[in-house]
Amino acid sequence: MTEQQYPGGGDQPAKIDLSEYQHVPQRYYGRIFFSVIILALLALLINAFAHGKIEWSFVGQFLTAKAILFGLGNTIVMSILAMLLGVIFGVIIAVMRMSQNPVLRAVAIGYTWIFRGTPLILQLLLWFNLALIFPVMGIPGLFSFNTVDIMTPFMAALLGLSINQGAYTSEVVRAGLLSVDLGQYEAAKTIGMTRLHALRRIILPQAMRVIIPPIGNEFISMVKTTSLASMIQYSELLYNAQTIYFANARVMELLFVAGIWYLVAVTILSLGQIRLERHFGRGTQRRDR
Repeated sequence: MTEQQYPGGGDQPAKIDLSEYQHVPQRYYGRIFFSVIILALLALLINAFAHGKIEWSFVGQFLTAKAILFGLGNTIVMSILAMLLGVIFGVIIAVMRMSQNPVLRAVAIGYTWIFRGTPLILQLLLWFNLALIFPVMGIPGLFSFNTVDIMTPFMAALLGLSINQGAYTSEVVRAGLLSVDLGQYEAAKTIGMTRLHALRRIILPQAMRVIIPPIGNEFISMVKTTSLASMIQYSELLYNAQTIYFANARVMELLFVAGIWYLVAVTILSLGQIRLERHFGRGTQRRDR
């Protein structure tokens, strides 16, 4: 094999004098143009709202109103409870979906099909008006109760939001379980673990890294989705804001108040989601942040 020859002879590359070349920085004219356009549009939008027919003093006044803060508290409580039940339902349905029992698998598929295939507002209205179908519920001969006394706006919202969320969460959990290598299941089986024990101790902890990000997004979405419960008179943030502006006609001001509090809640939850993802993402080589 002969040695590689470079210009000028010898086996060493010739040095190139870069002083005779002029460095011309690349100019991003398109990027600059669109940035100016976007900033101009934002300035016009801010100016329009600042000088529009909106009494910003009322926004500041009602931002800490007792009814608004009470509605915010109800929104947070409903989001936490509905998401907690939704995750429980989702895990159960995901395990049933992956079961070898055809009955359990069919029930899980039917559950997901029904509650993902119908609008959430429809489900809330059905739960709220359940007394029209079953005026009295209970076990004959033991106890009974009037459905209208039990199916309050709070209970109807909780059932509707959590059961609907369970259908979506089940697919997230199932995807996380399928992401775990099949060898982990086989290894757990060889040391005598039952299927449920293996899921709790080995499979689910590994699947959490895949499950947590979409579940966090679902939780953030749940905070906003609770606003649909205003249709069944649940006293959450948007419902209370509507109650106030029906009385004082400050519609836009109260809607801005609700929007500000939704943004605050979502921002706080987003920061918490980032920390949670970092916790469950320990040990991975890739770092997104």
